[in-house]
Amino acid sequence: MKFLLAFSLFFCSSAFAGDPSVMLQGFHWSSAKSGGWWGTLASAAPEIGAAGINIVWFPPSGDSLSPEGYLPKQLYLQDSKYGKESQLKGAIGAMHSAGVTVLGDLVLNHRVGSSDWADFKNPDWGLDACTSDDEYGACAGGADTGKSYDAARDIDHANDSIRESLKEWLGWMKSSVGYDGWRYDYARGFSSSYLAEYDSGSSFSVAEIWDDLDVDNSDAHRQGLCDWMDSAGGKIKVFDFTTKGVLQQAIATGEYWRLADGADKPSGLIGWWPENAVTFIDNHDTAARQGSRGHKSWPFPQNQLPQGYAYILTHPGIPCVFWPHFFDLGLKEEITGLIQVRKKYGIHSGSKVNIITAGAGLYAANIDGKVVVKIGPENWHPYGDWQLVLSGNNYAVWAK
Repeated sequence: MKFLLAFSLFFCSSAFAGDPSVMLQGFHWSSAKSGGWWGTLASAAPEIGAAGINIVWFPPSGDSLSPEGYLPKQLYLQDSKYGKESQLKGAIGAMHSAGVTVLGDLVLNHRVGSSDWADFKNPDWGLDACTSDDEYGACAGGADTGKSYDAARDIDHANDSIRESLKEWLGWMKSSVGYDGWRYDYARGFSSSYLAEYDSGSSFSVAEIWDDLDVDNSDAHRQGLCDWMDSAGGKIKVFDFTTKGVLQQAIATGEYWRLADGADKPSGLIGWWPENAVTFIDNHDTAARQGSRGHKSWPFPQNQLPQGYAYILTHPGIPCVFWPHFFDLGLKEEITGLIQVRKKYGIHSGSKVNIITAGAGLYAANIDGKVVVKIGPENWHPYGDWQLVLSGNNYAVWAK
């Protein structure tokens, strides 16, 4: 383990330059129910760009058995519960006009048939497209190279013709639909080597690697994220589920000491490989779903959301804001203010963190020698010629 940790730290410190981008998840679990979500995104594009947000992650845009888009059917049919293909292209164009990059949400691990379990149409694939160990029982491909997914057919990415078909489709999604990059759903479902192949030419990409987290052993969790990125060639970023879990636990319990590791670095992925970490507070999966039975949510304490954003928007990594937090919960002004501080003082994905204190009820850190942030209920302020620039419920930010 020591060797792996040392390798990760070395790789982190030397591989990438800092990225100043701020990201927005441009939907929530129930967005498909609106019947016109692409129009909502198009209308919001000028406001999103003006807030300092550079990247918007769109929901899965294609034909799907599930309204949310995560059970893809016909890949080339880009009409969905979110709207028509023409409206999708209009929303992407509106974002581009506002200076915002657009990520498509790709479900490459699995697919469902058009009218049966595995009658794949548009593009047409045979039964050799799905893995031999799929629960359907009639698939004729090779063995799965990752975690299985029971709700759909696991795709055999070792099949050369299937990979070529997917790469051709990805090229069409960029050239015809207009996407700039990708968010990869359920990336544990197949070998990362294939994902690295699909990612060629992407301007920005981030994968969902959601492993179980023991908050008392966050090193093991973030090591798993580093190992996956190494195996994928180091280019594809991942969502920093380690930081989400540890930060959430710290704020919920007052155990702010959890935010510093044994080397006095941030205890999430941002402490090891910040340039490849996309930090977030909640997403469509972790947030509580109203009226949804059986869903195991993992929500951030809603009354402490500003604290969470004060942390991720002043720290390294690429922070991702959740749509309902920005547009629906009255936090737009606070979040925009924090984004503006990040931009004004040049905080980026590789910014350096000097943790000043991390204990019961209090965490404070100096970022790049330009910004000091404090979160937690305990009173605290920095010494010297620091000027208070923002404050709210259990957080404050100073700059000079």
